[in-house]
Amino acid sequence: MPQLDSDARTLDLKLVYYGPALSGKTTNLRALKRLAPASMAGRLMTFETRDNRTLFMDLLPMVLRTETGFCVRIKVLTVPGQVIHASTRKVLLENVDGIVFVADSQVSETLANKEAFADLGANLAQAGVDTTVPMVIQFNKRDLSNVRTEMELEAFRRRRDVPLFRAVSTRGIGVIETFRALLGMVWRHLDADYDLTVRFGHEPDALLDAFFADWRDPWAEETLT
Repeated sequence: MPQLDSDARTLDLKLVYYGPALSGKTTNLRALKRLAPASMAGRLMTFETRDNRTLFMDLLPMVLRTETGFCVRIKVLTVPGQVIHASTRKVLLENVDGIVFVADSQVSETLANKEAFADLGANLAQAGVDTTVPMVIQFNKRDLSNVRTEMELEAFRRRRDVPLFRAVSTRGIGVIETFRALLGMVWRHLDADYDLTVRFGHEPDALLDAFFADWRDPWAEETLT
């Protein structure tokens, strides 16, 4: 549930990256931090164990100021993928406004993906989150060998009926597209209840264009290197 303060003209959103351990959730946030303008992305706070697995969570605060003087503050979080942190995942899903499920494209991680997706559904139910909460799925690590084929991903998308994106988060590829799609879904989902188009003075697509206008292009960076 978003926190809207009409007097202060602020809207607070909570977006969560969910998925099995080592699927690339933290790497997505690092890419967002690197690609976003410095004025929009705050300090990435991350807590890791010695083997680079997220211990509790990562947090990347972001902000968008509209021409009408409205301020959208976004908390982008990751949840720990390890089984022992199940209670942490449940707490972090409370009052969530949108979810990115980060799946590992490697065939060897199929079971881990399935278990994490089932865990997500169970935790959403226990946290009292509506089943209509906006969600997109990202299949990460597309640059590795022995990954799910494009035909398999398309079959998966049809079964789940959710937007699906391909990514190589270590290079920033597919990261912006995933994030932008989720933001668009969240804003449209909330528009009917909170009149966001009227408050912002922009249609959702125009607001997204303004938000992402000055982001760096990971494909352009690869060309330069």
